[in-house]
Amino acid sequence: MNPSILIIEDIPEMAELISLYLKKADMSVTAVGTAELALEKLKNTVPDLVILDLNLPGMSGFEFLQHFRARYKTTIPVIIVSARDADEDIIKGLGIGADEFVTKPFSPRVLVARVQTNLRRHAETEAAAEESIKFGNYTLLLNSCVLKQGTVKIPLSAKEYEVLEYLVKHAEETLSPEKIYNGVWKAQYGDLTAVAVYIQRLRKKIEKDPANPQFIKTMFGLGYRFDKENKTSEN
Repeated sequence: MNPSILIIEDIPEMAELISLYLKKADMSVTAVGTAELALEKLKNTVPDLVILDLNLPGMSGFEFLQHFRARYKTTIPVIIVSARDADEDIIKGLGIGADEFVTKPFSPRVLVARVQTNLRRHAETEAAAEESIKFGNYTLLLNSCVLKQGTVKIPLSAKEYEVLEYLVKHAEETLSPEKIYNGVWKAQYGDLTAVAVYIQRLRKKIEKDPANPQFIKTMFGLGYRFDKENKTSEN
């Protein structure tokens, strides 16, 4: 799942330019022209990062930021992008909760780099706040039941997550299908083919080459083994 970015910018050409560069960087973008419209959007979904102009019609960017920080997660990054470059504006913006202040005109590529940096820092902060297990460039967040590749969430069904968590927690062990089924489905007897089905689903989502897995290895005649260190084998 690509990172979601909310742009609050009343100049359509500017919003379109920023959106174009963010989409090229594989981000999902929603752009609105007023703070009031942004608050309506927030009722349905909260983005991973907000890009905020200050000079908006109606509610100002400062007012929106104060409302946003009071009501929503304080860790969501907010980057102010504004033509206002007075020290007082920069100090005020950072003081009430902005993570960065970018003055116009700016390089779109540099803005994208700053967005990526803030998303990565946000992901690291979230991971540090809860128990996590890393393998390769993946992070399994145990409290929130989420798998991330870098800053990108990998969509998993509830059962896919449970199987992956069980494998990761028993890394380097050879696990029979019976043991996996008993540990995940909490039943001693059942349809053991379900284990192979979910193993294949997970391989398609986390392996570069599902036919030659680097993490979830088949131990022929014995079951499966999860290798966190991404070692090569003859599977």
